[in-house]
Amino acid sequence: METFRFEDLPNILGSIETRLQNIEKILEKINGGKTEFENDLVTIEEAARFLKLSVATVYSKVCRNELPFNKHGKRLYFLKSELMEWIRAGRVKTVDEIMQDVNQRFQK
Repeated sequence: METFRFEDLPNILGSIETRLQNIEKILEKINGGKTEFENDLVTIEEAARFLKLSVATVYSKVCRNELPFNKHGKRLYFLKSELMEWIRAGRVKTVDEIMQDVNQRFQK
C-alpha cells in the first residue's frame, strides 16, 4: 500500500470523489436510471399507490394474509421487493408456455 503525505489529501479526496461519481453513473445505467432501492420500506399508503389499489383493499389483503407485510406496533410496513415478488407470483402463463410445459412433461 502506498503511503501518502498530508499535502496529498485534497488530490486523493478529489480522485475518490471522481471515482464514486463514475460508479454511481454505472449503477444508474444498470438500474435503468433508477436510484430508488427495491428494498425500501414503504407505508400502507405508499404500498397502495405502488400496487395501484385502494388503502382499504390493501388492509383487507393484509387481514387475509395475502400480502407480505411487517408490523411494528400498530403500523404496517412493506418491502417493495416483496410486493414485486407477490405481483410476479400471480402471473398467468401464456398458451405457448402452457403448451411447452405439456410437451416437456410428455417427453419425460
